Amino acid sequence: MHMIRTGEGPKLLLVHGLGSSAASWAPIAPALAQGRELIAIDLPGHGETPAEGDSGTFTGLARSLEAFLDEQGLTGVDAVGLSLGGRLVLEMARRGRVGAIVALDPGGFWEGWERSYLRVTLGASVWLVRRLGAALPALAAAPPSRAMLLAQFSNRPWDVPAGEAARELGTIAATPTFDALLDDLAFGPVQAGPAAAGAGPVTIGWGRDDRLCLPVQALRAQEAFPSAQLHWFDDCGHFAIWDKPRQVIELIRNSTG
Repeated sequence: MHMIRTGEGPKLLLVHGLGSSAASWAPIAPALAQGRELIAIDLPGHGETPAEGDSGTFTGLARSLEAFLDEQGLTGVDAVGLSLGGRLVLEMARRGRVGAIVALDPGGFWEGWERSYLRVTLGASVWLVRRLGAALPALAAAPPSRAMLLAQFSNRPWDVPAGEAARELGTIAATPTFDALLDDLAFGPVQAGPAAAGAGPVTIGWGRDDRLCLPVQALRAQEAFPSAQLHWFDDCGHFAIWDKPRQVIELIRNSTG
């Protein structure tokens, strides 16, 4: 896997969400790198990491991530994940492969109509972004259109830097495994727990106004991982690293070694 390593100190693995890349941690990485060595990866089929045969499924990504931990000697590493990445670090905790983890608005806890809601709304957003093509940077630069493009992800999308918004949306549109993964995540099995006895503490952070992974799902996540600490971000959408970066940094520092 392609990775970006910065900082010095105890290692901290960063796992991005669906359609994102290691670069998506830019809002909080400089602060976290003060006292930690960050290892931000591109999951298979994302960013600069080629897809493997099973990278269009959650099971395949979990297999790849577990193999990466073994190959890099990172078993027991502290880890932070966002959205799909949050679910992946929860899965690694369930397998006892990581230390302390922070899962930010993790997927995998939807039920009933929430599955179709996820597939239809996120699929429609990505369909639109793909068709904007070369116009995307200009639309991301204008606060009104940026707000519309990011409304599903952020409570204050007009505050997201234009370049960051364009990069994130462009990466999502270019991810070759996006559609297969979205189908698999929406209609596949829910995330199982609890954390294995050998794993470190589990912290789950959730935006109270998350319009992608609805807040009711946070309670199901805590039921699956009963030892987890649940932290709510007020006035916050799905991307807490955009809406509440300082709170996210503090939560990570307080919850990991």
